Amino acid sequence: MRPYICFLIMFLASGVLCVTCSSFPTKEVWALTTFKEAIYEDPHLVLSNWNALDADPCGWFGITCNKERQHVIKINISGSSLKGFLAPEMSQVTYLQELTLRKNNLIGTIPKEFGMLKFLKVLDLGMNQLTGPIPTELGNLTSLVKICIHRNLQLNGLSGSLPAELGNLRNLSELILDRNKLQGPVPAENNSSFVAKIHGTNDSRTSETGLCGASQLKVVDLSYNFLVGSIPKCLEYLPSSSFQGNCLQEKDAKQRPIRQCGPQPSRSHQAPSLKHHSFKDAAKHQKASKPAWLLALEIATGIMAGSLFLVAILTAFQRCRSKPAIIIPWKKSGSEKEHLMVYVDSELLKDVTKFGRQELEVSCEDFSNIIGSSPDSIVYKGTMRGGPEIAVISLCIKEQHWTGYLELYFQREVADLARLNHENVGKLLGYCRESSPFTRMLVFEYASNGTLYEHLHYGEGSQLSWTRRMRIILGIARGLKYLHAELEPPFTISELSSSSVYLTEDFSPKLVDFESWKMILTRSEKNSGSIGNNGPACLLPNSLERRHLDIQGNIHSFGILLLEIVSGKPPYCKDKGCLIDWARDYLELPEVMSYIVDPELKHFSYDDLKVICEVISLCTHTDSSKRPSMKEISLMLESKIDTSVAIELKSSSLAWAELALSS
Repeated sequence: MRPYICFLIMFLASGVLCVTCSSFPTKEVWALTTFKEAIYEDPHLVLSNWNALDADPCGWFGITCNKERQHVIKINISGSSLKGFLAPEMSQVTYLQELTLRKNNLIGTIPKEFGMLKFLKVLDLGMNQLTGPIPTELGNLTSLVKICIHRNLQLNGLSGSLPAELGNLRNLSELILDRNKLQGPVPAENNSSFVAKIHGTNDSRTSETGLCGASQLKVVDLSYNFLVGSIPKCLEYLPSSSFQGNCLQEKDAKQRPIRQCGPQPSRSHQAPSLKHHSFKDAAKHQKASKPAWLLALEIATGIMAGSLFLVAILTAFQRCRSKPAIIIPWKKSGSEKEHLMVYVDSELLKDVTKFGRQELEVSCEDFSNIIGSSPDSIVYKGTMRGGPEIAVISLCIKEQHWTGYLELYFQREVADLARLNHENVGKLLGYCRESSPFTRMLVFEYASNGTLYEHLHYGEGSQLSWTRRMRIILGIARGLKYLHAELEPPFTISELSSSSVYLTEDFSPKLVDFESWKMILTRSEKNSGSIGNNGPACLLPNSLERRHLDIQGNIHSFGILLLEIVSGKPPYCKDKGCLIDWARDYLELPEVMSYIVDPELKHFSYDDLKVICEVISLCTHTDSSKRPSMKEISLMLESKIDTSVAIELKSSSLAWAELALSS
């Protein structure tokens, strides 16, 4: 009996241990994956290891858990160029103490649900593109020590008034809200406290003051907003620079010009006197003091504004009705009743050829001629009847996952690709959009020699002589110069690499942006709902943001691509790591520079190599501000590299033999 009891105790203990080990709250994992879904551009792939199937997020990038690995306590993802929205579901990360998302491209508003994060100490959302008011619910976060939501120059910012509820944050020591569009007075007194005093009550649960209640404030920056009135006496200990660039009635701090501020309230009328007036008396006084002509003017202005608003609504409605539209599920629900009317702009795509699915199916041999694939798309080769060879990209997505948001981005991307017209850029011939069966395809001209990657790494590098490689480099540089400097707005390749460079029969390079759809297909239904899903609506393609531009990223990738072309080595090797790290020791030392040249090349120009190495070093400079533009790079390469036939014949006896045979 005794051994049995011991066994039972051990069994129960092990069961408790297992439960403890696997007790990470599923709602926190769900909240984090929802945050990822609301991010629709992640150019540096920092969220790539955020796997919804992983029950333990403690190893995810930017995540810190407590010692017991039972709760997430910190999220720090800064300077990662993330573009998307702040998901309200983040409030379910119950024990979160630090949320730092500064220096990204987050848009939208700050969710009021963040006011539920009662353990939060640091909220740093600075250097983003957030708009809307500061939620008053942040006043519930009594553990907060730091709030930082300042902005870049020349960007829209937070609006509305500065919540008096921030005075409830007794532990707040740092409040950084500069360069926004905050208006109204600096709240020294909480409205609820003010009302209590009017009625002669004193509720201990009510904060006595606004920001004056945050007695631990040491660092405050409210500069370059549109705050009015005066600086509260309780904050006069702060430097005047904390309030400069506003519309305050202060002589010490440098304020905005009056023309930027509008009418200012006089200092003597900032608040009603508690000793002499009630709210009713103040209202009567204001009503009595308003001239009749001003009242008439306000009524006339209101009528005009209402009329203009009505005309705008009717115009938009007529535009939606007069143009073709499609109904697409915007956000799936149990009843399937939530839909969005997506505006198909016939003007936007009027100059782009629309192919039928059946026509492309015949051209691509029943879609059996597959020449490439990825999780996001399949590439088919085909031949149009009496026309050119084509490459058809079919997007891999199910109809139930295709949202109105994605449809709008599809239109925008087709229009963006259709405007590209350069000999070194792949030409979009048209698109295919059908509902039965569900089809979204792009049709490009086909480059018959495959990708540069295949020639460099699949045993065909011998076809690429030094001079031919230099011509390919010059062609890529010309194509990028066209995309970056000669188009308005500019265009960038989503993932510039040897796989995005296709070669024609005479080895002329063509840049093709097949990977742009990877960003679009990551748009989630949750993200779509951030725009709005309250019944039918008319949403225009030009209301969306333009595609992500990463010119500096393209320039860096061009440097890596040059190194790949001259060395014949892949940009990353599992055993040896990054190619650029291996090559840095050789790039700036003339005596060993030749070590990076592809051993399959029997002839190369040392003068060309020096130019190439210099350009690689410039393009991959760690400080992106010191990298040259593609216009400068192209000029440097064109002026210093000679790819004439005479040079190739001079350097290669094989070329002489080929010339003799051809004659």
